[in-house]
Amino acid sequence: MNQAQNKASYDYNGSRVFVTGGSNGIGFGIASAFADSGAEVIITGTKPSPEDYDNDLSRFQYQQLLVQDRDAIYKLADNIDRLDILINNAGATMPGGKDEYEPEVFEEAVRINLFSAYHCSNALRAQLSASTLDGGASIMSIASLTSFFAIPMVPGYGASKAGLVQMSKTLGTAWADQGIRVNAIAAGMIDTRMTGFMKDIPEMNEPIMARTPLKRWGTPNDIAQCALFLASNHASFITGQTLVVDGGYSIVG
Repeated sequence: MNQAQNKASYDYNGSRVFVTGGSNGIGFGIASAFADSGAEVIITGTKPSPEDYDNDLSRFQYQQLLVQDRDAIYKLADNIDRLDILINNAGATMPGGKDEYEPEVFEEAVRINLFSAYHCSNALRAQLSASTLDGGASIMSIASLTSFFAIPMVPGYGASKAGLVQMSKTLGTAWADQGIRVNAIAAGMIDTRMTGFMKDIPEMNEPIMARTPLKRWGTPNDIAQCALFLASNHASFITGQTLVVDGGYSIVG
């Protein structure tokens, strides 16, 4: 008996994708998925060279960028002549290991996680509006379950991720007539350097698994496949939405 198949594939040949924070974790997963689908992919990272990372970044165009530097964002955008898809992925909790309840650290967290997404979107709006991608150009921001749930340890991060959800609604409305769709993906517990350490701590991992109906951690590829869909012409009637990808964690009371 033949095994049933349900694999989807996407063709992004000829398209250009820009992924902030594409050197590791979710960003690397998204950048890799688009490159696998034929896209030309530009990524950013904080280190001077792509060789400074453990991941092989040779298939991407690498740009060093500190996303909290607004002027640097606009300068980089001026050197990008065309773009079809923007992924606002770069983010951090407790920047520099500091306490987000300290006013200056709270502000830094918001600059990294929210302001940068707006500035990247605004700086690249003209290039995106000129895209001829079937279904329209796309902006996607990587949100979080902290967009909806209070996590007392990271007030700045949580406020930022909540802001991404609202910003996607607003820009999705404001820029629809320019051929730009704007959505967000709210990532649940994904096995990355930022959160994966919790898998090895039973008192942290067991409550997560108890609440997750699918009984596993997510992977960067789980998020990447959703990004491929949202940027495709199959999602051409979707804008201003936030897709929650969390194994069911958020639906359990």
